[in-house]
Amino acid sequence: MNTVLKSHTPKVTRLFSNLELDRDHFSHQPGSILGSTALVAGTTVGAGVLALPAVTMPSGVVPSTVGLIAVWLYTLISGLLIAEVSLNKMRITGSPSNGLLGMVESTLGKLGARIAGGAYLFLHYALLVAYIAQGGGILVSAIEQVWGVQHFLPAWLGTTMFTLLFGGIMYLGQEKFVQKLNSVFVGIVIVSFIGLLLLAANQVNPAQFLVQDWTALGGAVSVMLVALFYHNIIPVVVTQLEGDARKVRKSIVLGSVIPLIMFLAWNAVILGSISADMFQGISDGNAVFDPLEILRGGSGGRWLGVLLSVFSEFAIATSFIGFVYGLLDFLKDTNRRVSNQPSQRLPLYCLIFLPAMSLGTINPHIFLTALDYAGTFSISVLGGIIPALMTWKQREENRYSHSIQPLVPGGKLTLIVMITVALAIIIHGG
Repeated sequence: MNTVLKSHTPKVTRLFSNLELDRDHFSHQPGSILGSTALVAGTTVGAGVLALPAVTMPSGVVPSTVGLIAVWLYTLISGLLIAEVSLNKMRITGSPSNGLLGMVESTLGKLGARIAGGAYLFLHYALLVAYIAQGGGILVSAIEQVWGVQHFLPAWLGTTMFTLLFGGIMYLGQEKFVQKLNSVFVGIVIVSFIGLLLLAANQVNPAQFLVQDWTALGGAVSVMLVALFYHNIIPVVVTQLEGDARKVRKSIVLGSVIPLIMFLAWNAVILGSISADMFQGISDGNAVFDPLEILRGGSGGRWLGVLLSVFSEFAIATSFIGFVYGLLDFLKDTNRRVSNQPSQRLPLYCLIFLPAMSLGTINPHIFLTALDYAGTFSISVLGGIIPALMTWKQREENRYSHSIQPLVPGGKLTLIVMITVALAIIIHGG
């Protein structure tokens, strides 16, 4: 339950109070900066990190480090713009936000909502295709290594097994069970990630840090956008922190810095562990070489390969669960006839899984391509153009109101730069 605070004293920074009925009285349930920071960081760290070494390897460690920091700054600004719109909407209406897509509709109208909805839908299906294809490939590879064979099982078997395993858990399991299981998966991801950094750090060759090709950096930007995307949960953070602008800003900054540091360390360690002799026998000059696939095959040592397979599979599983739930909520919000009743559960889950599994089966190597398209066409819109347009319109409509509080400096120039960069990414990717 939420109540709007009427006090105008300067000491009151939050816009409302989260109240919860406890027996016969209400108790205040303030959100914490630590909890909101963890939510942002947890949303950011997902399977997108698996694609980073493949797209950053052509440019090298130093250029890709600069690129990651630049993309982080871009996503931070767009995240703060969404938070600004959400906060100011609360100030104007006196009620908490109702989610990113609802906020787009109330600010940019039906057309803006349809464009954002299309981008949101494309993003979720593209990433599900990527996760099913890559998760299935890793699963088949692990089975073949246990059996002591290579390239024996068909690729379609992996995508089918991955979908049936993790999709079946979500379909048959209760939501609380899936949440607990997902928490276990997250724990495995964290432990295996730390182990990977420690193992791979011993194999880093400093000479690899001298490899630089700044012209190849542009091809990595779209995947970097996917890896650093967390904007769909910003309205949740704003609501949890009761519209306190200082706490919201701090949570978004800290919550995005933590994954950035992890990604920078991950990128440097993986690229530093790859040597030229690991690519011997690969002759296709048009192929996109995935360092993680090479390391999973044992080129960097058996235990590194095993640990990397565990990390990769469970990172994909946690992201898969999150995006399936996101797609379920989207389908329910856009079509009121869709429900989670037992009679409609199977058709609903088939609508989610079958298209993604089919594309993943047709093209088992679609992982990087799907992430590239998701970053180019969906996140550029949802995390670049839409936040800038919402902020522009809201500021214009309330330019004489003292209730509007900008979170990002620079005025219209900043918004123009945000839109221009997003359009450049789309044009370059198209």
